[in-house]
Amino acid sequence: MMKLKSKRFCRGSFKFGNGGNSVKGGEKRCGNNDNTIISEIKWELKPGGMLVQKRETSGSSVGEGMITVRVSTVSECHDVSIESTSTFGELKMILSLITSLEPREQRLLFKGKEREDDEYLHMVGVKDKDKVLLLEDPAIKEMKKLHRLAGTQQIGTPYCTISV
Repeated sequence: MMKLKSKRFCRGSFKFGNGGNSVKGGEKRCGNNDNTIISEIKWELKPGGMLVQKRETSGSSVGEGMITVRVSTVSECHDVSIESTSTFGELKMILSLITSLEPREQRLLFKGKEREDDEYLHMVGVKDKDKVLLLEDPAIKEMKKLHRLAGTQQIGTPYCTISV
């Protein structure tokens, strides 16, 4: 059996006490004369399944996780603000409001590869001001074209045969 040593978090005394000082909730002071503060560590679960220590967010960093993605189609370009931890499926939902293409009709390409709906933007490497290409699905485009043609022509009209 292996014995593990615990790490010390404070210099000097191992007794926790505030020494008569007022301390915020969740924090403890180390020793009577030392001003070192020990606070509770908060954890968060990243979308990839990794457990990491949660970052401290100050009031000035509002929207730190927001990025602007430049989405270009064949004829237009759109700047979309979205959370960096969003999926490509969520980006498609936002683009459906802008382009009037349903999410199933959209194909998003980043770095030359088509991305699936369940892939996360930050896991693939999408950063602020990166460009994503939006294409309409060719199969659905052809179906729309056939439906338009079918609406203008009468399909199944009997033809008269002439015999000589």
